[in-house]
Amino acid sequence: MLVNTVTLYIQISSPFIFKLLHHRSFFRCATLMLQREFAQRLVAKPGDKLYCRLSLNTQLLARVDHLMKVGRNNFRPPPKVESSVVRIEPKNPPPAVNFKEWDGLVRICFVRKNRTLVSCFKSKSVLDLLEKNFKIHCSLKSQKIPDDFEIKSLALRLLSESGKAELRARNMGIEDFLSVLEIFNRNGIHFS
Repeated sequence: MLVNTVTLYIQISSPFIFKLLHHRSFFRCATLMLQREFAQRLVAKPGDKLYCRLSLNTQLLARVDHLMKVGRNNFRPPPKVESSVVRIEPKNPPPAVNFKEWDGLVRICFVRKNRTLVSCFKSKSVLDLLEKNFKIHCSLKSQKIPDDFEIKSLALRLLSESGKAELRARNMGIEDFLSVLEIFNRNGIHFS
C-alpha cells in the first residue's frame, strides 16, 4: 500500500480526488495540500455555507479530515491563496450504492442547493430525464407503462413518502440522500 503526499493545483483537484477514490485499492490514505476554500468544501458538513456536491460525494466514499492550515507566507514567492492540508481515507468496504445513480440524484438536488427537493423535482428538464429513464427501465424489465402514467405525480408522491420533500440539499446528509435514492430506485425511477 502506498501513502501519497502531494500539492495540487485547483484546476485538477476535483477530478484528481474522484479518480483517486475510484482507485481505492491502490492506497490506504492520501495527504493533500489544496487551496483552502477547496479543502473547506471537502470537509464541509450539512448546513455549512461551503457544503456542496463535492462535500457529499467525497464524504460518501471517504473519511476526510482537515489537518492544518498553510499560510501563503510559507512559500517563495507567496501565492495569492491560502492552503490547507487534508487527509483522505477511503471507506472500506465502499458503500453499497451505484455511484452513477447517486451522483445523478445529488446533481439534481445541488443545481440549486437552497431550493426544496420538491421544487427541484418540478423542473421540466428533471422530469424529462426521469421519464426517459423510467421508460428505459420498464423496457429493459419488459414492463408495460401504465396508460395514466405521469412522472411528475409519481416523483412528487415518492418525495412525499420519503419525508424529504421540504428539505433543502444544503441541509441533507448522506443518509437523507440514500433514503431518497432508495425509494426512487425501488419504484423504477433512475438517475443515470
